[in-house]
Amino acid sequence: MGAALLLVLLAAAVALALAGGDAHPGYYSDDEGGTTCTVGAELRVVEERGPGRIIDITHAYVPDLPAFATGAVTGPVVRLKESMADGSEYNLSELRMDCHTGTHVDAPGHMNQGHFAAGIDVDALDLDVLNGPALLVDVPRDTNITAKAMEFLKIPRGVRRVLFRTLNTDRKLMWRKGGDMSYVGFTEDGAQWLVDNTDIKLIGVDGLSVAAFDYLISAHVVFFKTPDIIPVEALKLDDIEAGIYMLHCLPLRLVGAEGAPTRCILIK
Repeated sequence: MGAALLLVLLAAAVALALAGGDAHPGYYSDDEGGTTCTVGAELRVVEERGPGRIIDITHAYVPDLPAFATGAVTGPVVRLKESMADGSEYNLSELRMDCHTGTHVDAPGHMNQGHFAAGIDVDALDLDVLNGPALLVDVPRDTNITAKAMEFLKIPRGVRRVLFRTLNTDRKLMWRKGGDMSYVGFTEDGAQWLVDNTDIKLIGVDGLSVAAFDYLISAHVVFFKTPDIIPVEALKLDDIEAGIYMLHCLPLRLVGAEGAPTRCILIK
């Protein structure tokens, strides 16, 4: 039975000592005060005991889904072009929606014309970034994701994917019938702090945009100076413990598009 329970940790040794309260809560402490997650290298766990628990963190595409304007909703995104109830021999639906509707990814060309002209579209996004170990953290509830908030979170170097849960989840903004522009997101200085002080390449948020409304353009511009950061917006992070998960995000392969709806799941 040993092989059936084999646990292989394919990671480097801890590259930075995190003592006591300095360790991020997503990095679980062992009985001797150490941490079970490597710092500076990703933790990869292989267990031969069947699939893990799947948590869907994608919002359903329903007509009441909040849109990016105060009080706005997406409206129907699916309609029947052919209906058996109306005498057709088959049912055939049509999909119509903005590429930035609901749970979706941004490609670098969203707010960088150079990247857009270079063809760095959704189809060019790196699947190795969109899939892999991810850290879910809780942002202090009295703030946007500012430089001060980022410093407080103490996300170590080497962590590439982080999902930021904020006051948006507590307020259930993505469950409301209508957009609310008071959502929490990154400020310009928070975006710059992330770029300068972390190795994060995937940024998941629980609001309509990765950027707070007052910093909508400036924070995006910071993230998209280089084409290697992928924001994933409007994630459903309700009732999930902070910690380390396997993230799988697969956006539609929309050639030429600067954004695309995506199905995202966590596996614990």
